[in-house]
Amino acid sequence: MMGAPLLHRDDPDKDPLIGNVKVTRQDWLNAALAALKQGGVETVKVADLAARMQVSRSSFYWYFKNRTDLLDALLQHWQDTNTVALVQQADAPARTITEACCNVFHCNIDARLFDNRLDFAIRDWARRSERVNAVLKAGDAARLDALTAMFERHDYPPLEATARARVIYYMQLGYDDADLGETLEQRLSMVPGYLVAFTGRTASAEEIAAFNDFARAVTR
Repeated sequence: MMGAPLLHRDDPDKDPLIGNVKVTRQDWLNAALAALKQGGVETVKVADLAARMQVSRSSFYWYFKNRTDLLDALLQHWQDTNTVALVQQADAPARTITEACCNVFHCNIDARLFDNRLDFAIRDWARRSERVNAVLKAGDAARLDALTAMFERHDYPPLEATARARVIYYMQLGYDDADLGETLEQRLSMVPGYLVAFTGRTASAEEIAAFNDFARAVTR
């Protein structure tokens, strides 16, 4: 059973809604995202979302033209969150390539930066929609370009930079899907070895400690 996302009206930290408004546009989007990640795009249905939030279907049309408009918003959300986050982490300042890779690893630790379940759901959706597949390919290309540029900034030749970008990207995509059942500490123990595999270089103790501190703080 899918847990319902916290609605604006039920969140004490949000400003109270005014008048007859019971849910916001973001509430609709959050409910649709939860459905997409749990059951795939076929489960993103206006009537079901309305029932889950205990509101009239008519309120949907205050915010969206139709279901297609909502689906477009889901795709845009994926681009504005997952793809933007990975590109920004790859572009983040770093003194070494191992520090740069640790910046990218933040996406695999912090779900606020990068939602793996959403990425899997978009990829599943793309298998059934040429339009979504085109959006997915553009997102993948942007991420790979950013990772390639990251390696090139640290003096890797273009072909090697491209190859290493592909290795780190496709490995990270499949890491969570593999469901290894690791504890956080087991996962962190592998990071120095992964960095050698990805970069051919050894990370400093300070870089590993900084990444471990970040991971433990995020998952606490």
